[in-house]
Amino acid sequence: MAGKGGATPATYSPSLTADKKKPPLFKEDWVRPDGRGFHQCRPAFFRTGAVNAASGSAYAEFGNTKVIVSVFGPRESKKAMMYSDIGRLNCNVSFTTFATPVRGQGSDHKEYSAMLNKALEGAIILESFPKTTVDVFALVLESSGSDLPVVISCASLALADAGIMMYDLVASVSVSSFSKNLVIDPILEEENCQDGSLTITCMPSRYEITQLTVTGEWSSPKINEGMQLCLDACAKLAKIMRSCLKEAASDSRE
Repeated sequence: MAGKGGATPATYSPSLTADKKKPPLFKEDWVRPDGRGFHQCRPAFFRTGAVNAASGSAYAEFGNTKVIVSVFGPRESKKAMMYSDIGRLNCNVSFTTFATPVRGQGSDHKEYSAMLNKALEGAIILESFPKTTVDVFALVLESSGSDLPVVISCASLALADAGIMMYDLVASVSVSSFSKNLVIDPILEEENCQDGSLTITCMPSRYEITQLTVTGEWSSPKINEGMQLCLDACAKLAKIMRSCLKEAASDSRE
């Protein structure tokens, strides 16, 4: 397995808000299971060129969440179809049998596959490969929370590595709601007891959201705060992704 770019994990937490007097979660001395602050993201590590046989690929590691994405194409669509001016995007997300604490539960995740397709489709210039298909295969090697945002960000990097024309890189970040508090980039233990979640996928350079997913009950001020946290973190995450691409391009020239 060859690799390019992304030598060390990098942090991308959103800027701290001015209000530091928000009530604590559960009890006064409560801390997150991994010791992070409420608005502190896990270090992000990216590497492109992880799969030699693919047109493009990327590996991402956010804490213990590990994902690898392979992109194939553009190639002639297998399905018989009339000529179309735009290309077709096909996404598949699956989990290894050892990805979750309960062994032997690896399988395709149809809901994640559909959400990945929707998150990426708005960023890809589909007109650049008419009557052909680009296949994106994401494999979650280890599931430790915020799996879908990591998959989306990694897939965007793999598409760029494959030379697929895009309007911008796509970055994704989620927050979990606990009573009056918001926790960014939640791990599995936090997701299992959250009151609600908010996930934003966006093109940071264009300041455009390609997908917004909300579960649970949210007040207007709270959802606004959650969106700003995610957008800020997405912008910083995108910088790390671009840095990985630049390092890979520099390595290939050498």
